[in-house]
Amino acid sequence: MSLRSYVSAALLLAGAALGQRSCNGSPELCGRKYSNVTFVGAHDSAFVGFLPVHNQYLPLDRQMALGVRFLQSQTRKKDGGIEMCHTSCIELDAGSFADYVKPVKTFLDANPNEVITMLVTNPESIAVEKYGDAFKAAGLDGYAFTPDSKLAMGDWPTLEQMIDSGKRLVVFMDYHSDTSKVPYILDEFAYYFETPWGWTDPAFAQCDLDRPDGASPDGRMYIVNHMLNVELDILGFKILIPDQEHAEQTNSVMSIIAQSDLCIAKYGRTPNVVLLDWVNRGDAMGSQRMLNNL
Repeated sequence: MSLRSYVSAALLLAGAALGQRSCNGSPELCGRKYSNVTFVGAHDSAFVGFLPVHNQYLPLDRQMALGVRFLQSQTRKKDGGIEMCHTSCIELDAGSFADYVKPVKTFLDANPNEVITMLVTNPESIAVEKYGDAFKAAGLDGYAFTPDSKLAMGDWPTLEQMIDSGKRLVVFMDYHSDTSKVPYILDEFAYYFETPWGWTDPAFAQCDLDRPDGASPDGRMYIVNHMLNVELDILGFKILIPDQEHAEQTNSVMSIIAQSDLCIAKYGRTPNVVLLDWVNRGDAMGSQRMLNNL
């Protein structure tokens, strides 16, 4: 742990001793709008293990215990249900979406001053109502934040307001959301843009707008994909796998802040999300504190 991390932890303990309220681990975040907080996120948070198809070492409950408050993962169709699968369920099947969301409910129940965000991919156009059924079965729909209409960046509530309202789960879907059917599953690209993924340059010397194609960054929060990959040539086929070997360097404060500084220079504001593989390697939480000026 860095000196800055020790100082931040000491300040949090001092605040707790004085009875000061903490939101997502810090009193200073309580008064900030959701759209003005930086979250370090777990990329492909459901895919846990040590093989080339995995992206995290820690299961979901331990990711959240570490301090991760933004959880991204991929879903696919399987036997009429929603499954946590990588490119295909043959390549990697991490179980049902219904089971995936259960630890989030357990965490929110046990931690009343925390706001969690989930970003779900839906490349196979699964009906959004099926996701809603899974959230309802887990008891998460009662926590879900539902705006009355599309929010501008400055219209988001503060973390404290979300906590006080009990609506402490924000859900986004990349494609095929429909708020007329499930009002709390929000269209990711109505609210965010993303930088490129599949990067193999350890310098991460870019902060380009990759998705949605042709969109303006104005009025959107943004996600920095800070995941390093290795390109393999297998029988003439080029494939990318997550770079486990250099995870400490990729997730170091120096690397995360260097790319974030490029983004700040380009867009004039701090990233809202920095997505990482192997979130327990390096210093993800130290980077999160720095990006939030804590």
